[in-house]
Amino acid sequence: MTEVSQKASRQRIRFEKMWAFDCAEASSAVGGWLAGVDEAGRGPLAGPVVAAAVILVSPQELVGINDSKKLSAARREKLYLQIARSGIVGIGSADEKQIDELNIYEATRLAMKKAVLNLSHTPARLLIDGPIRLDLALEQKGVIRGDQKSASIAAASIVAKVFRDHWMRKTHELYPAYAFHRHKGYGTAEHLSALREFGPSPVHRHSFAPVREAALSGKNA
Repeated sequence: MTEVSQKASRQRIRFEKMWAFDCAEASSAVGGWLAGVDEAGRGPLAGPVVAAAVILVSPQELVGINDSKKLSAARREKLYLQIARSGIVGIGSADEKQIDELNIYEATRLAMKKAVLNLSHTPARLLIDGPIRLDLALEQKGVIRGDQKSASIAAASIVAKVFRDHWMRKTHELYPAYAFHRHKGYGTAEHLSALREFGPSPVHRHSFAPVREAALSGKNA
């Protein structure tokens, strides 16, 4: 067996395990669809937190799916398109002002709730990455490391990540001094250096310590 075929075999085995997890969870739901829910962007110093809810309708097209953090950018982009074609997708977000007002945990819950409400079909049950519960009258279960166990949650992680990355690349066009297109708002050395030099931009999260410290220095983009 070649290295390529071995990799394909591993991907199929992983996908089958993840899809079996979803099928087992769906079997205990009271009819209807199962949706996976995940987010991207809890850790960055700037930009929104983005969540996605995904109902997989044709999962056989998604062999190779995985936690978005374990995939290359090119692979995520390809899977993003496949998920959009073969699933039902809802996206929600909470911007930097909502993050500052609510805190990042509550803003994440808000983004996830919006994502579920933006689905064109109402799911019977939610599988949510992590120990999170949403203010929705739906069956739901938080799954620790769910993006490594559930195909639906992994799909949601990919959609949220790709959507947010696109958002931050557009944000870079508005505020090029911060190089958002490279680090997507995360606290890299490059980003922290720009914060010290230029101060926070309007899309920075002022409740996060490095941004707050930069604001106190008196600089403002």
